[in-house]
Amino acid sequence: MDSKKLEILMTAVDLGSFSKASEVVGYTQSGLTHLVDSLEREIGLRLVRRDRSGVSLTREGEALMPSIREFLRENAKLENQIAAITEKKSETIRVAAYASIAMHWMPEILYRFRRVCPDIDVDLRMVDHELEPFELLEKWETDVIFAARQPGFACDWTPLWNDPMCAIVPLEYPLKGDVFPVGEFADKEFLMPYGRFDLDARAVFEQNGVEPRIRPCYVDDETVIRMVGKGLGLSMMAEMMIRGQLDGVRVLPVHPAAGRELGMGLHPREALSEGIARLRSCVLEFIEDAARARAKK
Repeated sequence: MDSKKLEILMTAVDLGSFSKASEVVGYTQSGLTHLVDSLEREIGLRLVRRDRSGVSLTREGEALMPSIREFLRENAKLENQIAAITEKKSETIRVAAYASIAMHWMPEILYRFRRVCPDIDVDLRMVDHELEPFELLEKWETDVIFAARQPGFACDWTPLWNDPMCAIVPLEYPLKGDVFPVGEFADKEFLMPYGRFDLDARAVFEQNGVEPRIRPCYVDDETVIRMVGKGLGLSMMAEMMIRGQLDGVRVLPVHPAAGRELGMGLHPREALSEGIARLRSCVLEFIEDAARARAKK
């Protein structure tokens, strides 16, 4: 049954006139009359009577009008629900994350988020440089970032994880304990990861007054680790960056302890959409679970 025809019928009855109803619904009076006549033919009942005093309901029309009004209310409710679902489906959250975070965290985070927000898409972008997520956020080219905190960038920052710095040395390297003194890097061949992920290592050296012989390596982290395993030098990375084959190397925390603060960044002073608020909740739940698992080790 055509809900538009029912709405026109109800409007004409409420206003008591086809001419008044035509002004409200935007039809000519003859067009409106034609639609009501068509509705009566579909139903097989005469619903209204027309006379000089206006429009009034027949006995059959009076019997059906409460149900017609209820039908139109429920139909409007359904249309609103469809519109709300359609609007949710159109939301896409843009996320920029370090490759290490994308690999270790994002699959589980996105799995949890999909369970609570199945109609919201997440566009995940991995970045190659330490500062790139913040630059993307500043240019409004992403909505959410997962990165290591950097000075000089303003954002709504949520600290999530301490990612310790670790030395990577060949298996045969002579060691005197389970930690690697930062001073041991002095005058040693140091394989520096490419891009701007060198900032963390350089900060450790600067803080400790250590000057290794830095050899920039424009390859990925796994290749740097393999190069260390072949005795081509030493290296140092944040724990989360160390992945892949670790054959031929040892990984030890540095001393004095150093690390980077990983977190979640949003646009400053921006009201959160429902989707981003839900995503942040999923992230915090995931971090709580990961912290408990770390504490048990």
